[in-house]
Amino acid sequence: MKQRSIDAYIVPSEDAHQSEYIAACDGRRAFISGFNGSAGLAVVTLKEAALWTDGRYFLQASKQLDTNWILQKSGLAGVPSKEEWLNKVLAPNSKVGIDPKLVTLPAARTLAESLKPASHSLVSVTENLVDLVWGSDRPGFPMNPVKPLDIKFSGKSAEAKLKDVRLAIEKKGTWGFVVTGLDEIAWLFNLRGNDIVCNPVFFAYALVTLDSAILYIHESKLTKEAAAALAASSVEIRAYEQIFADLGAFGKSYMEKKLWADPRCSLALQDALGGPALIVEATSPVTKFKSIKNATEIQGFRDSHVRDGASLCQYFAWLENELLVKKNTSISEVDGADKLEWFRSQRENFVGLSFDTISSTGANGSIIHYKPEHGTCKTITADEMYLCDSGAQYLDGTTDCTRTHHFGTPTAFEKEAYTRVLKGHIQIDLAVFPVGVTGYVIDVLARTALWRAGLDFRHGTGHGVGHYLNVHEGPHGIGMRIAYNDVPLEKGMTVTNEPGYYEDGKFGIRIENVMVVKEVATPYDFGGKGSLGFEHVTVVPISTKLVDVDLLLPEEREWLNKYHEEVYAKVSPLLKEDELALKWLEKETRAI
Repeated sequence: MKQRSIDAYIVPSEDAHQSEYIAACDGRRAFISGFNGSAGLAVVTLKEAALWTDGRYFLQASKQLDTNWILQKSGLAGVPSKEEWLNKVLAPNSKVGIDPKLVTLPAARTLAESLKPASHSLVSVTENLVDLVWGSDRPGFPMNPVKPLDIKFSGKSAEAKLKDVRLAIEKKGTWGFVVTGLDEIAWLFNLRGNDIVCNPVFFAYALVTLDSAILYIHESKLTKEAAAALAASSVEIRAYEQIFADLGAFGKSYMEKKLWADPRCSLALQDALGGPALIVEATSPVTKFKSIKNATEIQGFRDSHVRDGASLCQYFAWLENELLVKKNTSISEVDGADKLEWFRSQRENFVGLSFDTISSTGANGSIIHYKPEHGTCKTITADEMYLCDSGAQYLDGTTDCTRTHHFGTPTAFEKEAYTRVLKGHIQIDLAVFPVGVTGYVIDVLARTALWRAGLDFRHGTGHGVGHYLNVHEGPHGIGMRIAYNDVPLEKGMTVTNEPGYYEDGKFGIRIENVMVVKEVATPYDFGGKGSLGFEHVTVVPISTKLVDVDLLLPEEREWLNKYHEEVYAKVSPLLKEDELALKWLEKETRAI
């Protein structure tokens, strides 16, 4: 920083494609700070260092940051933004550096404008300073094979998807669209990779015009089948880094029109093109196309979740038997996660996990995105609440399910909190709403029962789920983030339903299903809009041992019993060869 006359340096969590989950080589913020949660931003000055993260990670960050760091708990009263903090701690006319590949266009503008009152300036530093410090210890760039996804799983050809994008480009009046999101590129070309753990994506850029499509990728990563599929779709292959030079050339040859870029496009790409005057900044058309699943994808979600449900039943049956019958006192949280992965790996179309399993017992359950580690994690016991949030990637779908159990005797408060979480879960599942309503509007249904007791949770109620893609998918969701009010829920979208409650230092509760938005017939149709609701595809028993039946409304009790009838009908045929799991399923799905 001193050598480059930089007074502060910003280290985001994201990679050059704004990925939520990143490859090891892009873990710069974790390397420099020691905090390895998925969300956070670090700022280093010549005298101080601060890290911002959200409510999911307050506990984790407080444990992982050492005394060199100031933890800034985003969203709490009195906590400054990074811009406010920089304006306070830096001397006037300071220079704030950032890697232009790692900052989005809106973020760069906001940051630059926010620094002006203190006469600070934002400076692009093309050589990443953390990488220089990391040196030879930095993991290498992923070079994993990229394979085609058969149309029997995708439900739509790459040619048809490119046609949809070109129609959107024509309507927008631009000369092309630059695709930067890794999941969008994978979806658009019906390809899947493994460059980021648990996310079947690969590092690439794409440029789509009205008469061409270019995929920028290390060509050696493409299998023969993938290369052939791209050739059949008339997709040209160019080197990954070539996009920066190409944008400059294209920008000069298309002076009469602009290039369409998503707001998540990097400042470096805009600079390569020739500046903001050559860009139309608007949400990627692929974001919307990808979020609305076709009939093949929806059936894939149903099928994969039944197989996944059977594996979860096997795991919970095994775990309960080990704890209560065999009196096994040596099963760690990691052991549990590994066992669950093994059960899943035996199922048809299994590829891998969709995220690191959150196998958490007791106080660890209150750490919302906890990750157990060998040597430091707790032992699972029958005396504490056990929260397991897990998911898998299958060729025909992506799963994400959370269940909370107590294998001993829960306290009255644990049962009350659990039941209030369940009530919120049920009300979301039962929701019927007019077309045009957003997840921001219906979020209150998940929290009302908790609010009435003075309880709440510090995370969203639901996120979109990719189809054999990223487990977190936008642009929609259910939650209190105002951005969710910009995107109405639409037929075919997937979204999770996962209210929770977390008692710091004691236990955590979360109940999560994946749902598909569907049309709902209603007696009336005010305004002629039509109505929507949800179809849950997750079929895993919800612990009735933790339910205080007296707190349930009649419709909620009826829902739970019908849900368990459905779970048993769909999952039991897959457990015929596993007597232990089948008996556990029978027990857990009994009516209350």
